[in-house]
Amino acid sequence: MIHGKSIKYLVKISIFLVMVVAGSSVFAGSSQASGDHHESAEKNNHSSLELSSGVVDLLNQEMRGIEGGMQSILPAISAGDWEEIATISQKIKASFILKQKLTKEQRQELHRTLPADFVAMDQYFHLTAGKLAKAAHQQDSELVSFYYYKLHNQCAKCHTKYAAERFPSLSKSAQKAEHKD
Repeated sequence: MIHGKSIKYLVKISIFLVMVVAGSSVFAGSSQASGDHHESAEKNNHSSLELSSGVVDLLNQEMRGIEGGMQSILPAISAGDWEEIATISQKIKASFILKQKLTKEQRQELHRTLPADFVAMDQYFHLTAGKLAKAAHQQDSELVSFYYYKLHNQCAKCHTKYAAERFPSLSKSAQKAEHKD
């Protein structure tokens, strides 16, 4: 038998997941709608930082991997598939670009080129992915949902600041929010 408190909790989680799915759909739609523009916008955005094509390719590869992981986590949350959530979250955490396949020269290029704020946002994102994995190991659905939301929100913040050309709707939303404050 389900108690009133449990029903309220399930309703809150359901509403949260519907909001996340709706947000993810808009996010994915923005990505799909851009089609070929997606690659050129990414290159234009990264090229303004004067990154080599090899580094741009690695950054794009990481972003696609993170996007796929984020999209795979959502149904795992709904199913309570803790192991899947933990596995994907750990993969996202481990994909930290400065510790990946970069050569020594590419690492130096990133350290010279990427703004400190971008690096800090990226580190915080991957730290949060680790917290999501830990919450999944604890089978804490509320905490899992919270950290998934935090990851999703961090994606939007970074895209607003560093990929405005690719995600113009995010920039417009951020400007509206600033004007309301």
